[in-house]
Amino acid sequence: MSVRRVMGTETEYGVLAPGMPAANATVLSSQIVNAYAASRRSGIGNFSGTRWDYTDEAPLNDARGFAVPRTAADPTQLTDAPPVLDAEQIAMEGGGPAALYGEQTTDNPVLMNMVLGNGARLYVDHAHPEYSSPEVTTPRDAVLWDKAGDAVVLAAVRYIAAAPGFSPVNLYKNNTDSKGASYGSHENYLVPRSVPFTDLVRGLVPFFVSRQVIVGSGRVGIGTNNQRQGYQLSQRADFFEAEVGLETTIRRPIVNTRDEPHAVAEKYRRLHVIIGDANLSEVSTLLKVGTTSIVLSMIEAGTAPEVELRDPVGALQAISHDPSLERLVELKDGRMVSGLDLQEIYLEAAARHCRSAGTDPATEDILTRWTSLVGTLKRDPLEAAASVDWVAKLKLLQAYRNRDSLAWSDARLHLVDLQYSDIRPEKGLYHRLAARGQMERILTDQEIARAVNEPPDDTRAYFRGNCVSRFPQQVVGASWDSIIFELPSRRRLQRIPTREPLKGTRALTGELFEASVDAEDFVTRLLSGPEHSVAP
Repeated sequence: MSVRRVMGTETEYGVLAPGMPAANATVLSSQIVNAYAASRRSGIGNFSGTRWDYTDEAPLNDARGFAVPRTAADPTQLTDAPPVLDAEQIAMEGGGPAALYGEQTTDNPVLMNMVLGNGARLYVDHAHPEYSSPEVTTPRDAVLWDKAGDAVVLAAVRYIAAAPGFSPVNLYKNNTDSKGASYGSHENYLVPRSVPFTDLVRGLVPFFVSRQVIVGSGRVGIGTNNQRQGYQLSQRADFFEAEVGLETTIRRPIVNTRDEPHAVAEKYRRLHVIIGDANLSEVSTLLKVGTTSIVLSMIEAGTAPEVELRDPVGALQAISHDPSLERLVELKDGRMVSGLDLQEIYLEAAARHCRSAGTDPATEDILTRWTSLVGTLKRDPLEAAASVDWVAKLKLLQAYRNRDSLAWSDARLHLVDLQYSDIRPEKGLYHRLAARGQMERILTDQEIARAVNEPPDDTRAYFRGNCVSRFPQQVVGASWDSIIFELPSRRRLQRIPTREPLKGTRALTGELFEASVDAEDFVTRLLSGPEHSVAP
């Protein structure tokens, strides 16, 4: 038994230009992408940005065995086409994102999408800048390349702030603007296609409903529009309306059914998880992906707990609305349990499962941390402030409330909530706590800096990242499952499939990269060599 599996994270950042309160969010988001491309001009990576290849995108395929007709889909579901900024939008922002380059082209003045040298994707998604991490195989690596995303967008923020004539753009690693809008922090896990999707739903719903107890980010306000005052565990809970479904921005479901594997479809399913909060705590991110990976292993082995909630959406929100962790929700068998009780049920099942199957050190670490955290939360939630975002934030807020006798409706508390998630180290309250040693770290700043530039060694992200950084002029497109080369010696574009996530690794392609003198030589050697290096 191991937590090891192909996984990754996606973060949509909240975006705000304090000097331009009416600025177009899509334009601001594209400024982030263009600014990062410009900041890499003299470094590795393609100045113009390697374009995203949408060929294999299929966002309307449903894991329940059907596809939604394009005419019936909400426009926000059509993620298989690049976003477009029209000339009027660009003009309204004083020249727009392309001006950050210092040079422009008439055929592509604005960059909305780019593939990075570390194998990640940076792009504009639903009017937010989004960083999608490269594929990794361990929870710790998921944390590392997630944090690399924070460093990537911070570099873009710094670049814009120093650019003459541009108003600063601030980014926040949170999930709501507190005015009725929510944006995602998603996870992706590769699971065998042979596992029935109904088993995934049954095993995951109670776990996802209660997972916020250990990894929620915390939020001031109750309801999508802060209809009631108070504090809750999760930034996202109030925005979910269904148990199962395909949508991600409307009628949000606890379990998302998008069937877009970005891999060999006959072999794999990509579980697209949309219910998580955006975490700044490294321990929270580690436990979020680590515990989920263990639960997936239990589902695959048939050892997951058999518990069913009578009203999963209602339970999700009831648990979130009670920081005391005492709120009880009803199971279908009539039992009343708390969110912490549900986590304990899954933890006990995980311990049994792992004992019977044997574990590796990474899995033992997750189990030990999970066990310790559940015990701490049962004893006194505030004792978990060094590792859990919602607790760390609550502790800060309570200090302000006690000092100034503030009600939960006070605007100053909403500002503290927002400032906790500011990605700038000199402004963000999380970063200040971490700098004082009040948040537990599992990574070093040096590791994160390396992950900004370097891809993981043990997935196809190694191949993607190295192609982009070593051959920036010849790689004209890339996606999770292909790289496209344009070479003078070949009449047509050369598409290299990468549909097997565990190929294209350093072990399989590292020597090939080192031996090749240029892109022509590389592609020739690749196509004449053993197919198992990148192909399924």
